[in-house]
Amino acid sequence: MPAGGFVVGDGQKAYPGKLTPFVLFTCVVAAMGGLIFGYDIGISGGVTSMPSFLRRFFPSVYRKQQEDATTNQYCQYDSPTLTLFTSSLYLAALISSLVASTVTRRFGRRLSMLFGGILFCAGALINGFAKHVWMLIVGRILLGFGIGFANQAVPLYLSEMAPYKYRGSLNIGFQLSITIGILVAEVLNYFFAKIKGGWGWRLSLGGAVVPALIITIGSLVLPDTPNSMIERGQHEKAKIKLRRIRGVEDVSQEFDDLVAASKESQAIEHPWTNLLRRKYRPHLTMAIMIPFFQQLTGINVIMFYAPVLFNTIGFTTDASLMSAVVTGSVNVAATLVSIYGVDRWGRRFLFLEGGTQMLICQAVVAACIGAKFGVDGTPGELPKWYAIVVVTFICIYVAGFAWSWGPLGWLVPSEIFPLEIRSAAQSITVSVNMIFTFIIAQIFLTMLCHLKFGLFLVFAFFVVVMSIFVYIFLPETKGIPIEEMGQVWRSHWYWSRFVEDGEYGNGLEMGKSSNQGTKHV
Repeated sequence: MPAGGFVVGDGQKAYPGKLTPFVLFTCVVAAMGGLIFGYDIGISGGVTSMPSFLRRFFPSVYRKQQEDATTNQYCQYDSPTLTLFTSSLYLAALISSLVASTVTRRFGRRLSMLFGGILFCAGALINGFAKHVWMLIVGRILLGFGIGFANQAVPLYLSEMAPYKYRGSLNIGFQLSITIGILVAEVLNYFFAKIKGGWGWRLSLGGAVVPALIITIGSLVLPDTPNSMIERGQHEKAKIKLRRIRGVEDVSQEFDDLVAASKESQAIEHPWTNLLRRKYRPHLTMAIMIPFFQQLTGINVIMFYAPVLFNTIGFTTDASLMSAVVTGSVNVAATLVSIYGVDRWGRRFLFLEGGTQMLICQAVVAACIGAKFGVDGTPGELPKWYAIVVVTFICIYVAGFAWSWGPLGWLVPSEIFPLEIRSAAQSITVSVNMIFTFIIAQIFLTMLCHLKFGLFLVFAFFVVVMSIFVYIFLPETKGIPIEEMGQVWRSHWYWSRFVEDGEYGNGLEMGKSSNQGTKHV
């Protein structure tokens, strides 16, 4: 192997290195930061479908669900206070992600993860011991602060630690942890709902302490990334760490590129306003559009309202919770497919295949619910085959999301930003994700009440739009070192007009590599 970096046959610069046990361990531990996000998504819908929880905190919803047989099935959960309980977390996550940008940039990725774990732990304890609605909402806000910090730092940490050849698979470990958190929460909901006395919801909410402790302890034992060390002036420590995580002695080319990127980063006094510069137009567009579309797939309708949704379409409480467990299991299994294929098949293929799969399933589910419920929401007796069809297509839909827009919605933004705007741009990604999660969580039950089965067609429309967007505007980022990502924009038919040679972050190094045979279109 030649010393330093080298240029592979397709014109892409590569760095020597391998997947070491040390890197694998650190990425697995860091990826567990996704557990807190996943656990919350899974636990919320299950708890809000438990009669004992509704009777204590949301009696008006309980009366519509249990006592008023004339209530339209589409509208039985339509309560502004109930949706505020769910959605307040995401508004808090939006705010904290902006603060996390500064913490991540100045003090490292580990400290943001530590703050995330501590705040999430505090929120879980308050929710577990809650006696009033205001306690629930305060707890949810603290949970949101924790998620904002963790979601800002973990994807960046994984993208910076992983060797470029395995960056996709290791980064998707974050999404895998989210899906595992969802599944664990849904299984716990199923069993806790059976506890006599109706206090099982306390265990569900308080159980969030466990994933919070995992990320808190994990952040204390993890090393910082070389990128973060260099950014804070610790060059010698960074070079030693880079040798260890790459498993080779000669890391001079990659280290020099990281230092060059850091120098350009240090020259940026205001990274937030720097994002508005013309050369960062493609990055800002992706930072906004990818999380925007990710939430408009309709996945949150399924995941954190799964038990509520299944209950709404006629399942009993036990059956709705078990159906949520089934979809959660599919979610985990399909994410493993993405881990296997993302660095083999590429990001664009998975985006487009998953979008097609979700579109077909949303159309079928809308037709099934529309045929049985009509517009008045009174289905009468629901046959067993109907339940099987609905759950089957929802599972196929979840699988499509779990190996495409789910993990790639976090992976692609985290790997395309140059160091000088990385923390700020990642905060934009998290903020957009959270604000639209908040909006959908806040209005979903009202939309279900008014749009009825047509709600699924609304999400299907956005799946079409976002698939077209990916096909036209998103370049393939598979197999490109994170500090050399500028070439994907310079070679793109549209974005090349914004990003010129030598203008993209670390452009000096790319200019050097072009003398060695790197192609620029």
